[in-house]
Amino acid sequence: MIKFAICDDEPGMAQELSGRLANYMNGHSITAYSVSSFSNGRALLDAGGGFDVIFLDIRMEQPDGMETARLLRRRGDHALLVFVSALKECVFDSFDVEARGYLLKPLDGPRFNRTMDRLLRSLEQRTAENLVIQRGTGCEVVPLCDIVYCEVLGRKVYLHKNDGSVRDYYGKLEDLERRVDGRFFKCHRSYLVNLDYVRGCRAGQVLLPQGACIPVSRLRERELTQALLRYMKERST
Repeated sequence: MIKFAICDDEPGMAQELSGRLANYMNGHSITAYSVSSFSNGRALLDAGGGFDVIFLDIRMEQPDGMETARLLRRRGDHALLVFVSALKECVFDSFDVEARGYLLKPLDGPRFNRTMDRLLRSLEQRTAENLVIQRGTGCEVVPLCDIVYCEVLGRKVYLHKNDGSVRDYYGKLEDLERRVDGRFFKCHRSYLVNLDYVRGCRAGQVLLPQGACIPVSRLRERELTQALLRYMKERST
């Protein structure tokens, strides 16, 4: 569950941010998230933390957005901060509180989406060894090292694990590809394979442990071999 907070004393802007968040998350098939809105910095501080990403207006009643950010950092809050303001001159002050973004009002759609791309990558890096998937009304943490390969069928992604079990969830392979690390290679439009488990490549098939195999596109066979050699070299250094 990704927890967002919006702190802005303009109800219209808070509503616009919430709508843009919903559009972005839905467009990336991410449903395990929540959005909480606060009209001032004191209300946000009193909420007690626990947010992954906070969008902060700067020009508010005291404590303003910048001071709210300082207070958050002083008490050890490591949320990803993004300032949303009409004030261009405060952009350098945002470095002092380790902000991850600075969006100018009125909001620019492509810039907002690029900022969200960076934020999600940062969140993934915090849990780089695990993949969090939503299953039903709950979620499950799957260690990347346990995944042999990933397969997409229809609207579902299937994670085939090294113990023979399979975990499935609704999603897109291209979104999953952005969430995993360099050990995974897209050998086919419907498959990602963990290079740790690749035993070879022959006749259009990726060879896996226990005699299992998955297809590799003809145009990707050479790339798979090169990727595997690079990966093995990196692991040996």
